[in-house]
Amino acid sequence: MDEPEKYRNERKEVARFMRRLYRHGLTTTSGGNISRRLDDRLIAITPSATDKGRMKWKEVGIMSLTGENLTPHLRPSIEHSMHIKIYNSNKVVNAIIHAHPVYATSFTAMKHAIDTSLTAEARAICGEPKLVPYALMGTEKLADTAAQHARDSDVMLLENHGVLTTAPTLLQAFDKLEVLENAAKMTLIVEISGGKSPLSKSRLTEIDRIFR
Repeated sequence: MDEPEKYRNERKEVARFMRRLYRHGLTTTSGGNISRRLDDRLIAITPSATDKGRMKWKEVGIMSLTGENLTPHLRPSIEHSMHIKIYNSNKVVNAIIHAHPVYATSFTAMKHAIDTSLTAEARAICGEPKLVPYALMGTEKLADTAAQHARDSDVMLLENHGVLTTAPTLLQAFDKLEVLENAAKMTLIVEISGGKSPLSKSRLTEIDRIFR
């Protein structure tokens, strides 16, 4: 059995989460990319030029962690180097989601942080998101910068670009992105209302100690 066929179930999972991402309005038809580690040398990753809302498992590519495309009929994602460098720099990462949810992405273009101290869930799931300095999408500079920050943070705001989450599983990475988008919405609501009442420092410390 060749490598692509061998990992059918894993490729199905990646395609399923990409469809879910699109269905929930967390990315666009052409935007975003998802990957998961297959073993110590291979990853499954969504390709370029594919309808994200209707993705099938055969449209999910397989690449080596040295950058070899084992599904040459599929064009690698523009951000494949970013995924590969994150996996190579952090062995506990087994799943990566990069997307452009509207509210959270808006904060990447503002000098205003997403406030994860408003609810215990947001703090437990997302911690304190890290802003990653701007670098042009698809470049080695962005890949290097994101990989460097991924050693210290599992929820990253790519300046003027989008959001990136890492986790041991795709479900956990998806959860972080979805909760972050909700936290971004809540941040805007409380700022507009002027009735902000965040968790106290002691409560945040307790959450960080138990969940982070």
